[in-house]
Amino acid sequence: MSFRAELLEFIDAEKTVYGVRRLCRVLGVSKSAYYEHRGRDGGASTSDWSDAHDAHTARAAWAEHRRVYGARRLTAELRHRGHRWNRKKVARLMRVAGVEGAHRRRRGKYGRRSLTTATAPDLVERQFTASEPNKLWVADITYLRSWEGFLYLAVVIDACSRKVVGWAMADHLRTELVLDAVGMAIFTRKPDPGLIHHNDRGSQYTAYEFGRTLRTSGILASMGRVGSAFDNAMAETFFATLKTELVYRRSWPTRHELEMEVFSYLEGFYNPRRRHSRLGNLSPTDYEQQLVTQNEASA
Repeated sequence: MSFRAELLEFIDAEKTVYGVRRLCRVLGVSKSAYYEHRGRDGGASTSDWSDAHDAHTARAAWAEHRRVYGARRLTAELRHRGHRWNRKKVARLMRVAGVEGAHRRRRGKYGRRSLTTATAPDLVERQFTASEPNKLWVADITYLRSWEGFLYLAVVIDACSRKVVGWAMADHLRTELVLDAVGMAIFTRKPDPGLIHHNDRGSQYTAYEFGRTLRTSGILASMGRVGSAFDNAMAETFFATLKTELVYRRSWPTRHELEMEVFSYLEGFYNPRRRHSRLGNLSPTDYEQQLVTQNEASA
């Protein structure tokens, strides 16, 4: 059955419930084209109906990925599904479907200054790369706004796969917040001694308890300069992505609601499903699995 006939049959079947106008808008087809194809004034072109079908396919894939993908990531997702469409065509289909990706907005950075002198050298020097997981972790804290007040999020990210390997949320900025995040990372990843943990010089990271936790686990501490976002650019980039694709898209009445959505984003989307251009358009979880498969094949 052709695309043209499929769409026509679908509209005919559903028009008594949703109406022709709404169905045509969702499918990206003009109402006049539908009636013309019905034989009243002529016929709609096959390309019109094919585009409408393709736009519906693109919109479905976009919706499955939290409605955040722009043309680049959506192209990778659709090609993974077997559609050999280039980025230009996907961008056109997105316009036909009336959808767009989440756009980053400029926001002020919440500044923190170290209150202690327990600092460490910069072992990374803005080289946020690692050939294997559990060689370099980067960490930071950000604030997320709700009507009740700020929710603070601490994360630990593996530089190799961009995977969030540890995280914690709280309504405070005490040292326990970063201890919980790195504790989760250590427990789940069980790194070998020598791993580098890089962060800024915020007071939570320069606290004695945090440094002792790293030393006990055989982890090397690394710190960027005070007030330099570029010295922790990977974590800053992740926070910008999180806020663009989740936090800034609506308001949050309660901290609990925001906390649940951040959890869902991290564990249900970002780590297992979200495609990263720097990872060959694989998700962090899939990228790590690919490394495991390659290592096993070469062994």
